[in-house]
Amino acid sequence: MRRLNRKKTLNLMKELDAFPKVPESYVETSASGGTVSLIAFTTIAFLTIMEFMVYRDTWMKYEYEVDKDFTSKLRINIDITVAMRCQYVGADVLDLAETMVASADGLIYEPVPFELAPQQKELQRMLQLIQSRLQEEHSLQDVIFKSAFKSASTALPPREDNSLQSPDACRIHGHLYVNKVAGNFHITVGKAIPHPRGHAHLAALVSHESYNFSHRIDHLSFGELIPGIINPLDGTEKIASDHNQMFQYFITVVPTKLHTYKISAETHQFSVTERERVINHAAGSHGVSGIFMKYDISSLMVTVTEEHMPFWQFLVRLCGIIGGIFSTTGILHGFGRFVAEIIFCRFRLGSYRSTSVPLPDGHTSNHLPLITDNSTH
Repeated sequence: MRRLNRKKTLNLMKELDAFPKVPESYVETSASGGTVSLIAFTTIAFLTIMEFMVYRDTWMKYEYEVDKDFTSKLRINIDITVAMRCQYVGADVLDLAETMVASADGLIYEPVPFELAPQQKELQRMLQLIQSRLQEEHSLQDVIFKSAFKSASTALPPREDNSLQSPDACRIHGHLYVNKVAGNFHITVGKAIPHPRGHAHLAALVSHESYNFSHRIDHLSFGELIPGIINPLDGTEKIASDHNQMFQYFITVVPTKLHTYKISAETHQFSVTERERVINHAAGSHGVSGIFMKYDISSLMVTVTEEHMPFWQFLVRLCGIIGGIFSTTGILHGFGRFVAEIIFCRFRLGSYRSTSVPLPDGHTSNHLPLITDNSTH
């Protein structure tokens, strides 16, 4: 009884077979079919490798929403070298919301030579090259996001040449915490002093001839410090052509949440517009000599997420490649054989064209000669 049930089950499974087997005695092989099969297998192997590379790759997904965080502080990371002595310059932030000077206690004034060491120049040239490529190819920003991790560093390496050159510049580096509103970070002549109506700088004690606001921005970023990220002003160097020269940077800061397979952080992207001019009150060009970075906070927040192709989607695409190539090559091979048979049939018919056979009564016969067994001898 059990054997009978097994046979019924086996017969039922055979009836449900959607892939019937063809006996080998009914299969005909040919050189053209082997050639097409070889081409099909090669194409399948090539496309499978390419599809696997696509599966391994990732892409960045950008989502936009309104930034509802108005109470937290904004961190500004600064590393700027000015071609003036530290006792002659002062840096602070003017908060436009509260009209007061934010505390600049987090900044360090370090006397350094303005000229870079050879290894430092090499890094600066690399940063400038990356910045020029980023302006041309914005998709490179995705590569920077994916390759960024906290252990990487884009800061200038320490000097190794042990230069005996006396310090002629001031490196201002550190970080500040300000409110998430528009503000103005600036470096100008004289130290900042508190003032009931705003702020002021002790510029009268500095000789006008010592003004030189040539500067190099080694790093400027907003939010959490991620050393692997290259910001728009990193590596920027400006040389002043006049003592009374103003450098202005108009910055739009966009809050950004970055989630990749290597790092997850809350940082800020920003775009910048540069402007510089010589202060000449007689010609109507008014202002104060110095470096001014006016930033504004965008109301939108961007979430950047690194995504990967699901494994099931990879399998579906792989099955589509294999099945599609087999079907397409089978159709092309069948069509090619059909065309070849038509051409060969016409060629064979042309070889048996009618011939003129003379008859005894002087007429000719255009019929093909009858081929018999005796005619073959």
